[in-house]
Amino acid sequence: MNFYSDRKKISKSMISYMYKTIVFSILFLAIFTLSCSNGTKENKISEEISSAEKQEVNNNPLDLKPIYLTTASFKEQVWDYEANPEAWVYKGDLPCIVDFYADWCKPCKMVAPIMDDLADYYKDKLIIYKVNTDEQKELATVFQVRSIPAILFAPMEGKPAMQPGALSKEEYIKIIDEFIFKTKENEKKQS
Repeated sequence: MNFYSDRKKISKSMISYMYKTIVFSILFLAIFTLSCSNGTKENKISEEISSAEKQEVNNNPLDLKPIYLTTASFKEQVWDYEANPEAWVYKGDLPCIVDFYADWCKPCKMVAPIMDDLADYYKDKLIIYKVNTDEQKELATVFQVRSIPAILFAPMEGKPAMQPGALSKEEYIKIIDEFIFKTKENEKKQS
């Protein structure tokens, strides 16, 4: 009999333990699910605010920040690849840089303030555009962007050049000066 009563005690304590475990698991899952769904709503709201801010940048010609492009505005301002599929025909009045990026990309986030600084540094000499590859998939396909960030350097004359990966501000300045403005390091030292 002693064995039977001990067995009853063990099974009651196990049932109590299992019951508590199930209740806590359900509570944890409910809290986790609610917190994740709220985060998703907040992310959507912040993305909407972010894209609204980007639209404001496009509408202010005095703002020296990069200009965000859609596929249609790219064709109007930079290159209409449908009208000129065989040749690069740049439409701008100043040379440009096109930063292909995505909002989720950490290296792209590191390059963003550099592009802002370059927009100030080269004001009235160079235009800096940004293309979100998640939203403008056609442009990413046309330029065969496989990794981001990818920076397109477009001089006034000649073909553009693509540079994948994040670089330092100094490296971007060197590429801009040598490729776009055709200045060499020793020419800068002589001036």
